[in-house]
Amino acid sequence: MPGTDGRHAEGRVAIAYLQPLLEAASAHGIACATLAQAAGVPPHSLEAPAATLAARDYVRLLDAGARLAGDAHFGLHVGQRARMGTYSAYGLILLSCKDFGQALEQTARYERLAHDLGRSTLQRDGAIAHYRWTSNFPGASRHLVDSVFAGVKVCGDWLAGMPLPPAQLAFSHDGGGELLRHAAHRDEYVRVLGSLPAFNAGANAATFDARLLDWPVPNADVSLYPVLCRHAEQLLAQRHGEVHADGARGIEAQVRSAIVAGLRHGAAKLATIAAALAVTPRTLQRKLADAGTSFQAVLDQVRFGLARDYLRQPELSLVDIAFLLGYQEQSAFNHAFRTWAGTNPGAWRLQQMLERRLDGQQVP
Repeated sequence: MPGTDGRHAEGRVAIAYLQPLLEAASAHGIACATLAQAAGVPPHSLEAPAATLAARDYVRLLDAGARLAGDAHFGLHVGQRARMGTYSAYGLILLSCKDFGQALEQTARYERLAHDLGRSTLQRDGAIAHYRWTSNFPGASRHLVDSVFAGVKVCGDWLAGMPLPPAQLAFSHDGGGELLRHAAHRDEYVRVLGSLPAFNAGANAATFDARLLDWPVPNADVSLYPVLCRHAEQLLAQRHGEVHADGARGIEAQVRSAIVAGLRHGAAKLATIAAALAVTPRTLQRKLADAGTSFQAVLDQVRFGLARDYLRQPELSLVDIAFLLGYQEQSAFNHAFRTWAGTNPGAWRLQQMLERRLDGQQVP
């Protein structure tokens, strides 16, 4: 079965993220039980009381749905049915982001709360911005990538309250191969995504004018942003607990501890942490991917936690804190902290001082 090579066998998908797939199948008259049987998935795993579904089973369901429906664009039509609630807890964060840049940054950070199907990254390169999505199931059919980008487009338009300018798209799959010879097949990509992707590309990406990142999100309740982010961080911590059910210490916890120790000595790079754990960098990256995370994600979590602790210590300057966290420049720390917390470290520190005053605590 495509996309079920076992490398991400432990990955999960939130039931909320599954709903657009089930709705798209239902629109073709396909019952849940029929879909589950065709995919080789236990029917009870699709029921509402279930909290999550194995990511590999989601991929199987997506392919089975496309096959049973006879829909060459099943993935696009699944993504079209996405809404903010589809993205679980981090969908609420998107509603509180001040601009689209922050929304895409938080997508990259909290996407795993909705699924372990792949990971998003955002890069700003002068006047151009690049959003990329790397699938954890590279052997899956094109419907997986199509569904993800259609969902991003639909929810992006919804956040903006208007259709966003079309992006230049590139997908690593073949777009349906011979089907691309038919205008109707190409037109459906344009209708749903806004433009025809370039296929057989090296990555799944959307390239667009970087000024879009500064567009405000209309009616965003930015006051909820810190609260929702704290909640999301708690969910991440619960999901990637430091101890597995069998009592063995998880790889993420080992990496976290090694990073904390490494930061004290200015050595928290992938190669040094891998050496400290007696594995190769490639092996460490694979183990973290199997755990549904990455080295950069764990490093960011450690730095964010330490940064908040340090900022509560008034004797430490922002330059000192940047150094303690392994940054060469304070500006790099400022940028990272703003991505994590939605505000700069100085403002965050001031807010903490004000809150403690209101609570009657003595502040130096």
